[in-house]
Amino acid sequence: MKYLSQIYHIALRELDILRHNHLYRFCMVLFPILVIFFFTSMLDDGLPTRLPVGIVDLDNTSTTRALSRKLEGFQMSQVVARYPSYSEARHAIQRNEIYGFLYIPKGTTEKLLASRQPKISYYYTYTTLAAGSMLMKDLKTVSTLGSAGVGIATMQAKGLSDSQIQTLLQPIHVDLHQIANPWSSYNIYLTTVMVPGILMLFIMLISTYSLGTELKFDSSKKWLAMADNKISVALLGKFLPQTLIWLAIVYGYEYYVFYHLDFPHPGGPWMLILLGLMQVLSAQGFGIFAFGLMPSLRMSMSISSLWAVLSISMAGSAFPIMGMDAPLQSMSWLFPLRHYWMMYQICVFNGYPLIEAWFHFAALAGFMLLPWLVVKKIKNAMLTYVYIP
Repeated sequence: MKYLSQIYHIALRELDILRHNHLYRFCMVLFPILVIFFFTSMLDDGLPTRLPVGIVDLDNTSTTRALSRKLEGFQMSQVVARYPSYSEARHAIQRNEIYGFLYIPKGTTEKLLASRQPKISYYYTYTTLAAGSMLMKDLKTVSTLGSAGVGIATMQAKGLSDSQIQTLLQPIHVDLHQIANPWSSYNIYLTTVMVPGILMLFIMLISTYSLGTELKFDSSKKWLAMADNKISVALLGKFLPQTLIWLAIVYGYEYYVFYHLDFPHPGGPWMLILLGLMQVLSAQGFGIFAFGLMPSLRMSMSISSLWAVLSISMAGSAFPIMGMDAPLQSMSWLFPLRHYWMMYQICVFNGYPLIEAWFHFAALAGFMLLPWLVVKKIKNAMLTYVYIP
């Protein structure tokens, strides 16, 4: 009962600190909520649509104009301009007016009808990876449709049936099944790693900041005295209010994206609750551990911010881990977000049982227990260290 009373009074002290320091309000409530709504609203359509594209049609026949209309009919592309020459279209890409253009040389229709295999070119920028790859798909498709259209007309004139024509044009039919994200929605797979990654960044920074300010404002001895110099009791009391606030933010985010925006989650609500708890506690554990390694406000916050920012790249969502060099593959296991992302993919996104992600669950539990390795050093710092700006 004595320890519970001490934890309770330290938690009340921490709540008073949170109430009077505006930085906590911004970094624990306002900024996380802004991040959640920023990413989900930015990717609300799932995929970028109506990307500006140009046409250079030097042939200008009914056949080539039909190709232009087909390109404009695609969801991803919007023909915003027609250029009289290749040079002007290239300059438009350099001015960021369009992301790509289709180049149809003079004599294309004549060569098509004579079966002389004309060349249609398309150019697209890869400065913006997503826009370039999507436009490439549309431009390639419309180029293929041009030759297919002439082929269909020729075979119909020869008296072939529709099934025979389909067999000749597409001998193998691809039956595509996109598992878990059949909509190819960027919102589903980007938001679910970027937002948790940024939330973990805030959690790590606030954890190190709250310990560092005890030294900065020379209140560390009073804090420990409230726990009879028992550092474990002092840490429990200090981080209990923060943990509850972070859990409210994380569970609010999960409810918003998985139930309001209806992101797929075959793993069910209990797996979401467990994953949110592991996310908060592992990030707090790493933040406390970073302060224990470097009992300095500036250095510990630098370590936490660097590790959290790197973890977004090392999580494996944007670039697969198996495609990285061997040292980077080994290093990826040192980031909490990597294990969070794997647990999310396995247990929430695909609905497999927790046993399939036991290693990542154990890794997150290990990050939660990291502070026990440095509690003595934290206690020594709080009692003897002098704050140096």
